[in-house]
Amino acid sequence: MRPEDTVRLRHLTEAATKAIGYSTDRTRADLDSDELLRLGLTKLVEIVGEAAKQVSPEVRTSYPEVPWTAAARMRDRLIHHYFDINLDLLWQTVTTDLPQLLAALPDIDDADPDLV
Repeated sequence: MRPEDTVRLRHLTEAATKAIGYSTDRTRADLDSDELLRLGLTKLVEIVGEAAKQVSPEVRTSYPEVPWTAAARMRDRLIHHYFDINLDLLWQTVTTDLPQLLAALPDIDDADPDLV
């Protein structure tokens, strides 16, 4: 695996893990009342999507079970439609989709070293 891919996968993993952690013991209603939570989760999901976009096509092809495109699209939605963020979708992404994404990601330390 290219060093750049390892870095991007670490960024993706760290951002997703933080987002999940920040949402633990919180409710969907907290997004409405806690601006810091809302902004933090939004930024972390943006990072997940940007990192997913930057992973090489070879790695994305080798791990088709990872929703690379969905992560990238969510990032695009948050960046380009910042004025109209669907908080229900953001909450679902953090509480449901990110745990599934983390489970599907390759273990960086065990990934195929021959991926170029």
